Amino acid sequence: HSAKRLGFPISLYLDARERRYVEEFNTSNFVAITKDGRYVTPDAPRSVLDSNTNKVLQKLAADLQLPVERRPIDFEAEVDSFEEVGAVGTAVVVTPIRSLTRGDRTWRFGEPKVLRQLRDRVRAIQNGEMQDTHEWMRRIELEDQPQKAMLSVYPGL
Repeated sequence: HSAKRLGFPISLYLDARERRYVEEFNTSNFVAITKDGRYVTPDAPRSVLDSNTNKVLQKLAADLQLPVERRPIDFEAEVDSFEEVGAVGTAVVVTPIRSLTRGDRTWRFGEPKVLRQLRDRVRAIQNGEMQDTHEWMRRIELEDQPQKAMLSVYPGL
């Protein structure tokens, strides 16, 4: 992949037809926090992985009174409105993206304060340090060790 050869660790995919609308990163879902405090993520059901982690972050963002928008995102028209950008996936929850480059233009983003807060809330719920008000966590008994159990997050999404 040419982006890798140029030193970019991940790539952002735009729609195949117009190369205009954000779809997802090659590793994970795309989210942005706009400068006016909205959580935006693409709505491209035919091409974007339906991420449980993104669904959880959307609910937690709404809990923080952030407007949540799942809609087409016109990259060139909207990228200047992004304060924070993140790559959302199960293992990492959200990885902050410092910049995006397209051709000879580079856009840099601010400190991921909101994305970090959302990630910390997910981790706190997973670790039992914060109340799970959405009832995502389930206790799963281990067959070979019935006296022990593990917690699983998002089984019902």
